[in-house]
Amino acid sequence: MATLLIAITLPLSVQSQSRLDLDRIFTKYEFSPEWLGPIRWFDEGESYIRLEKSASHPVARDLVKYNTANGEKAILISASVLIPEGKNDPVFIENYYWSPDKTKLLIFTNSQRVWRYNTKGDYWVYDTQKKTLRQLGGSEAKPSTLMFAKFSPDGQKVAYVREHNIYVESLGANDIVQLTSDGSERIINGTFDWAYEEEFSCRDGFKWSPDSRSIAYWRIDATAIRNFYMINNTDSVYSHIIPVQYPKAGETPSECKVGVVSASGGPTTWMHMPGDPRQNYIPRMIWTPDSESILMQHLNRAQNHNRVTKADVKMGITKVIYEDKETAWLEVVNDFQYLNKGKEFTWVSEKSGWKTAYTISADGKTEQRITPEGQDMIEIKLIDEKGGWLYYMASPTNPTQRYLYRTKLSGKSKQQKVSPDSQAGTHNYDIAPNGKYAVHTYSRAGVPPVTSLVSLPDHKVIRTMITNEELKTKLDALDKQPVEFFTVDNGEGVSLDAYMIKPVDFDPSKKYPVLFHVYGEPWSQTVLDSWGGSTYLWHLMLTQQGYIVMSVDNRGTPGPKGREFRKCVYGQIGVLSSADQAAAVKNIIGNYKFVDPDRIGIWGWSGGGAMTLNALFRYPDLYKMGMSVAPVTNQLLYDNIYQERYSGIPSENPEGYEKGSPINFAKNLKGDLLLVHGTGDDNVHYQHAEMLINELIKYNKLFSLMSYPNRSHGIYEGENTSRHLRETLTHYLKAHLPAGPQ
Repeated sequence: MATLLIAITLPLSVQSQSRLDLDRIFTKYEFSPEWLGPIRWFDEGESYIRLEKSASHPVARDLVKYNTANGEKAILISASVLIPEGKNDPVFIENYYWSPDKTKLLIFTNSQRVWRYNTKGDYWVYDTQKKTLRQLGGSEAKPSTLMFAKFSPDGQKVAYVREHNIYVESLGANDIVQLTSDGSERIINGTFDWAYEEEFSCRDGFKWSPDSRSIAYWRIDATAIRNFYMINNTDSVYSHIIPVQYPKAGETPSECKVGVVSASGGPTTWMHMPGDPRQNYIPRMIWTPDSESILMQHLNRAQNHNRVTKADVKMGITKVIYEDKETAWLEVVNDFQYLNKGKEFTWVSEKSGWKTAYTISADGKTEQRITPEGQDMIEIKLIDEKGGWLYYMASPTNPTQRYLYRTKLSGKSKQQKVSPDSQAGTHNYDIAPNGKYAVHTYSRAGVPPVTSLVSLPDHKVIRTMITNEELKTKLDALDKQPVEFFTVDNGEGVSLDAYMIKPVDFDPSKKYPVLFHVYGEPWSQTVLDSWGGSTYLWHLMLTQQGYIVMSVDNRGTPGPKGREFRKCVYGQIGVLSSADQAAAVKNIIGNYKFVDPDRIGIWGWSGGGAMTLNALFRYPDLYKMGMSVAPVTNQLLYDNIYQERYSGIPSENPEGYEKGSPINFAKNLKGDLLLVHGTGDDNVHYQHAEMLINELIKYNKLFSLMSYPNRSHGIYEGENTSRHLRETLTHYLKAHLPAGPQ
């Protein structure tokens, strides 16, 4: 008997809802999740503040106070009271800060971008008792030139940086005192140069003493730092250059020193740090509670020796009280504060083989481990001294996930998992100062975030603030396969974390092309059990078109797998990592028969762009095509702080730089290469692309190039840029790595 086959075609509207395209992802942004936006804890956490659209002035925002426990809200400061004299519109609040007694509000507005972030702008002070509003800076201050304004601890003054000098403005007498006078393009007081900002996250460069009498500040002398010139060819008939003070690997760093000056003005007392200030870094600093000393992290140029140095602020005399050393590199300690009225301070080290939190006595002679042995503490979320708890992120059994734990600051208790066992995936927390509440955000791979207000430590939901239910419904309507996590051996007995997303109509008896997404450097992971945003959606779109998408985290990525896993790549960045990636691909081809060995592609951005090039050039018979976005092609062209941290100083490890730079292996290219770069990239300069282009030309290697004029490292500036970039990648992928089963 013949069988009658009936083809059922879904209506076009149903098909369109179940399939992704670039327009839905990058133009209409149909799948962008809702985010809570910043909240500011108030009353130690018993309430919190949000900026919300003002009913009286639609373009302005009110400060709205919420009771944490019951959700009752009231307008704390209305936009209507923030209208300057002679103006019609309120000051638009971009950021804000309270005086210690909560009677004055410092408002940041009219901001402008300084490299990564908008850190300069205008500042206003609103006095909630006097009902007065005044702009800081005086008549000589140009618009949008003030940086990092902050109240003194007694709330009577505000200090700020203007054009690389530090000023203090009295809120009572309305007088302004200039504390430094040598600030210039190259002499930088109270903030930092490009390299410190980019690689140490140093931006705000001064600190009030607890007694409000003095200010400690960083001074960067970038006189010897050469300019790297970017060229803008599109904004006018004639081009113009954009100079960036950028120290390349091997170049002498900026000179950095720390001084202390009276808040009423006068000479600066410089801290007498040992050694050449151009061969050391001072990335962190805190005051002692008695205002008599400061404590600094003094990191050598190789970044493998951190000397905690105490300095007397009156005499500038310094003494090393504690040291941390490494054979590879050290991370700067962010969670660096005094406890127990100055009798001890907090510290984080990997000297045990695992990232561990400690308390160190004030004289540096004794230490107490806080977090457990044999596992990594990923990140500290709250040091609750009053309650005696340390809250931190960890994931002892699954490096792709993140959970909240807590343990006693004394180190004499077992850790307690705070995140619920029922929610496998990635958690994040903004914990109130009193440790009683937290804003909790949870997601997992392919599942958008849910944000709730929870009580701690029981983790009971007080109320859900963002559900993203509409987005979840849209995602559920898509044709898709789940993200599958697995591990793959690198051939040396080391287990590497990986994921794959299979095509929607997957047939295990057929062979499919695989696109590997890579990063692979010590800065971040790609294999994470969390909502993946637009990159996940783009990958999902590709699986709908017949691709398998995979990613592998090689050794050297910063997962919580112990010091040896993370730091074994020291001095051979790009070498060991690409070997791991290639070994993983070979293992996957051998164990997953549905993987087509003749259709293996790879793509990545920044460090992932470099990894893509290393894969194509070092393993030309394995990878058939690659798409490299904003890659570091020659490690000698990247900045000294980052590259020397992981590769050593070039003069001491020339072989590592040579072997780790993909440009030196360009002659091996066999597959198809798309190179993408922004000409205005101040981070990984367009120079990287141009030098690689010359090398490829030299060896008669054909490739494709897409340059984005004046775009920075993120390649997002300008109308339609993000969409166009993904369009370019998608088009190239489909043309050079045919989709679908065979």
